[in-house]
Amino acid sequence: MEDLSKSSLNFFADQQLCSADILSPIEVRARIEVSVINFLKILNSPDPAISDLPLRRWFYCGIDVIALLHCSRFSLGIVASSRGLVAGRLMLQAHYLLILLSFDCFLYVVLYMEPNEEVIDCSACGSSGYSISGDLSLLEKLDLKTDARQHQHLTHRCLQHAIFQRLTEDFVFNQIPSILITAKGYPDIATRFLLHRLNRAFPDLPILALVDWNPAGLAILCTFKFGSIGMGMEAYRYACNVKWLGLRGDDVQLIPEQSLLPLKPRDLQIARSLMSSEILQRAEVEALYFHGYDYLGKYIAKKIVQADYI
Repeated sequence: MEDLSKSSLNFFADQQLCSADILSPIEVRARIEVSVINFLKILNSPDPAISDLPLRRWFYCGIDVIALLHCSRFSLGIVASSRGLVAGRLMLQAHYLLILLSFDCFLYVVLYMEPNEEVIDCSACGSSGYSISGDLSLLEKLDLKTDARQHQHLTHRCLQHAIFQRLTEDFVFNQIPSILITAKGYPDIATRFLLHRLNRAFPDLPILALVDWNPAGLAILCTFKFGSIGMGMEAYRYACNVKWLGLRGDDVQLIPEQSLLPLKPRDLQIARSLMSSEILQRAEVEALYFHGYDYLGKYIAKKIVQADYI
């Protein structure tokens, strides 16, 4: 785990690798034209070499184009569907109308900046929460409101889906004023973008992660905190200063022995540094229900009040 943290920190030490801009279609087109002109100049040079092209990383075609144009996937029209959900003390309002126009097999998105009275109360969306849109431009233009400044311990919390549903059913965000977010597993770009957007809007609110005590849980935490190396130049763009609420090593004593699970091959693959260990165990957040279904809310409240996160 220490090797994973060091490698992430070393990777992000060079901020030049994270300069993929979010551009308008016109700006993207201009950069493509300039890149093509430069490419032709290289080919026409007396001694052309592919190494002269401004490509820093060779993952796959999409990453190469991002490195070449210094623009984000979203700017290139590469939009992955979002799995994320949000609930709790957050009000969302969009201040524009989204209109889709189609001409000659091309789809154009037109934004009219007009007032939209629809306000979404994320505390009233039920246990399923509010689905996070995969449209980053929509997320960027949302008006975000919360009563955070009235509460000392209001937080953003990154959660697993099953735990998210349980906590929303228990209305934990009313007991502990908070905004709950889940990516339903490894964080997608839209979920990370919204968390980053919330962090910019409310910089004084801590971001706490509640994940399983296993390599996958740590990997999810690190993706929120450090970004994904597989995203190349965009890796660090949506990283946030996430604190580790739990589960951690000192929480394992709260887990009944029969709920401790052996590490699986996938766990060992994620945490290569643990390959030689045969005695390590993993614990899931659900195992805390051994102490009663209301224990999870008490566990989270105690952690936050005591600032017991790293």
